[in-house]
Amino acid sequence: MMPARALALAVTAAALAAGSAHAASVCATSCAFQAPAGSGALLVFNGHGWGHGVGMSQYGAYGYALHGATYDQIIAHYYPGTTLGPAPASTIRVLLADKKKKVTLAAEASVGVVDGAGARHTLPAGTYTYTPATLQWPAPLTFSPARGSYLKLGRTYRGKILLDVVDGRLRAIDIVGLEQYLWSVVPSEMPSNWAAEALKAQAVAARSYALATRAVGAPFDVYSDTRSQMYLGVSSESPASTAAVNATRGRVALYAGNVAETFFYSTSGGQTESSADWTGTAVPYLVSVPDPYDDLSPYHTWGPTPMTAQTVLKALKVTGPITDVTTTRNQAGRVAQLKLTTPLQTLAVPATKLRTTIGLRSTWFTVGLLSLRPPQPVAPVTYGSTVTLASVVRGFSGVMLEQRPAGADWQPVSSVTAGATQLTATPTITTDFRLSTSTVAAGAVRIRVMPAVTITSATSTAAAGAVQPVLPDAAVDLQQENPDLTWTSIATGTVAADGTFTVTAAPPAGATVRVVVTPASTSGYAAGASAAQIVSG
Repeated sequence: MMPARALALAVTAAALAAGSAHAASVCATSCAFQAPAGSGALLVFNGHGWGHGVGMSQYGAYGYALHGATYDQIIAHYYPGTTLGPAPASTIRVLLADKKKKVTLAAEASVGVVDGAGARHTLPAGTYTYTPATLQWPAPLTFSPARGSYLKLGRTYRGKILLDVVDGRLRAIDIVGLEQYLWSVVPSEMPSNWAAEALKAQAVAARSYALATRAVGAPFDVYSDTRSQMYLGVSSESPASTAAVNATRGRVALYAGNVAETFFYSTSGGQTESSADWTGTAVPYLVSVPDPYDDLSPYHTWGPTPMTAQTVLKALKVTGPITDVTTTRNQAGRVAQLKLTTPLQTLAVPATKLRTTIGLRSTWFTVGLLSLRPPQPVAPVTYGSTVTLASVVRGFSGVMLEQRPAGADWQPVSSVTAGATQLTATPTITTDFRLSTSTVAAGAVRIRVMPAVTITSATSTAAAGAVQPVLPDAAVDLQQENPDLTWTSIATGTVAADGTFTVTAAPPAGATVRVVVTPASTSGYAAGASAAQIVSG
């Protein structure tokens, strides 16, 4: 695993709304976030902290420094049982580029080159573009800048750059002093205007983490990105963070004589997590400890973060819909596992996987659920009939069932209690239903309503009947059943002003007929069919 990123970023309601593939939009009436229609259940996350929660909280370290703690006290708090000692290495190899077809290297002064055969060469200042086929000497090539100058490979870096050919592609590695590496890492991981003791603690944590996680047997030690630690070269350096690195020069956290794997991240939320809860493997110095000064972080508490079931299911690559959700917590109070219930299965998802998959800030969260499902399969209901909607409410109070009849605004129907509830409604026109609170609303489900069509008489000369509700001028189609059980139209007409209809036709006595009434598309009604009837003589 690696340190978590992202520190002092402001989150606004607009950013929250834009942050998910199925972001909620502003509700028409009572709530701030309305999930898209047909998006299924709505999950709403509220939580604490940003990052995996193991080891040093950077905001917590900052808070401790503001309260007078020294860097060694900060390190001892977040990594209990460790001691400070000398680093076992003074240089580090950083992978800058890999599997590249082309690499451009620039030198601001003359540069020495040692090739793979040990021969030495000198290149004048300039820009050099290499492909695997255009290296002028045997690989690998080690470029050493003149004293006081730097090499540039996209960014400007201290140290030597080794260029090699691996499987027909180029790989570039920066061989740099460990302290000079940290001059870039520390301000890339923690704001350089923070308290000096916090920066010193970050320097020790970053130095220890780099050495403890060196890639075993690899031609390089660390990556230049979040797979290890952010290393952005000379341009990221800051006098304050450089001073913090220099003040702790060569100091690392040790446990039982070995360099400690000093995980760090942005914000704990008030209590760090143990490695045993995080990965299942207990590490003596990675235990849960209080983090009282972490509350200065803007991410100490976060949410609400609404997310549709569609978003979650797509991210997890499973099928739904989600009908319920429950959580299991670990000893630190963080979520260990989330259980998603679908009609076909109950899916147990580790919270660590969920966090990275759907982009939650931490595993210390609560999840609320608003789920509303119509009868399955979904089909139009007959005018005047009652429909049952299955609701599940978790983590919310004050939930309302609301309806929006065709052409109308949202209207309250009834309050909905927590848990699983069967709700009934008698829609008189095609109607959207949703569960809503004062802040969020789940995606609406649509119940289509079709007119009630009744045949009062069916003879070999005509068919007559009535439609409810009264739908003047709606199209009437008299159909006869075929031997293969399909239907053929044999006559048409329209509904009269009083809701009745008469269609002239000549079906044979004993034939089976029905009437299909198709209202105008703007009427709010689906097409409705009568029950089948035998033609009398």
